[in-house]
Amino acid sequence: MNSGVSFLRRTEYISSNAAAVQRFESSTSKDLLRVRNDPKRRKPPTVNRDDPINIIRSLVKGFDLAYPEDAYTGPDSETNIRGAPITEADRSAWKKPKHPTNPNLTLLDSYPLLPDMDALPMTGEYQIVKFSTNPVAQSDSYDHRLDTALLRPLGADLALLEERMDAHKADPTMPKPLPEWDYDLFLAENESSVRGIKRKFDTNDAQNDDPSLYDNEADGESFFLFQRIREYETYQQAGDADNAYADTVALALHDSGDRLEKGAYFYPIKQRANLRPKRRTAGVLEEGRVEHVDVLHVNVRDSNPDEVSIREDNQAKLDPTTESV
Repeated sequence: MNSGVSFLRRTEYISSNAAAVQRFESSTSKDLLRVRNDPKRRKPPTVNRDDPINIIRSLVKGFDLAYPEDAYTGPDSETNIRGAPITEADRSAWKKPKHPTNPNLTLLDSYPLLPDMDALPMTGEYQIVKFSTNPVAQSDSYDHRLDTALLRPLGADLALLEERMDAHKADPTMPKPLPEWDYDLFLAENESSVRGIKRKFDTNDAQNDDPSLYDNEADGESFFLFQRIREYETYQQAGDADNAYADTVALALHDSGDRLEKGAYFYPIKQRANLRPKRRTAGVLEEGRVEHVDVLHVNVRDSNPDEVSIREDNQAKLDPTTESV
């Protein structure tokens, strides 16, 4: 009797345990299948951040945030690529930007980043020069003639340029070299001329065409007189001959005015050159170099049609919708 009871209890225990195992296996399989197919739990595909298309999408997203009315929403093509999806966090960060290292700072104002198309010179870019020594005599006051100084190119070391060009061809990852020029530095004869010179170049000055701004006249011609100070040579330089935006850009904050709307305007700096006084060398004038002159008669005029066309060609590199005359 006891053995029978023991057997029944044992059978009941095994049967009950088997059913529990069966129920566990069945429910677990369904749960795993449900979890696997749950789109909320599915991991998004891995995005390669270094992929050029993804980099472009991220850049376009910034413009879509700033100008949502211009956002492109069609299919990707050779001329249009959709921006990356914009999250609520992106919108919040755009509306209430925070300093990346000091969140306690408060934004007082912001400026859209824009090119100043009308300020591009014929070359399409600018140059920054730094003198190794003070070009003028030591003084307790600043010589304002330096604000309107002129550098007259004399010539460049073509053999050195060719050598560096060969190195660039051997390793195209190196920036394309620029010639290192020698210059003559000229300053206005009188510091009192500086105000008139600046007014002649001020497009916001309604009287900038007034002939009385010139302070010299000879043979019926009015001009500013500039005197040669000395010759300088380039001893250190940075830049890329193929890309004026590869090394440095200048940035100027501008509030709404006569010519420009409010914005942070950028200007391409194609090269940064350090200049030092060049030692006098006796001998024949090198081929391709120009001779020294002692004075310059400087007269300011509007650009002629050929110069305007060259400038507009450079503008078209930034804005393809720009049309040349």
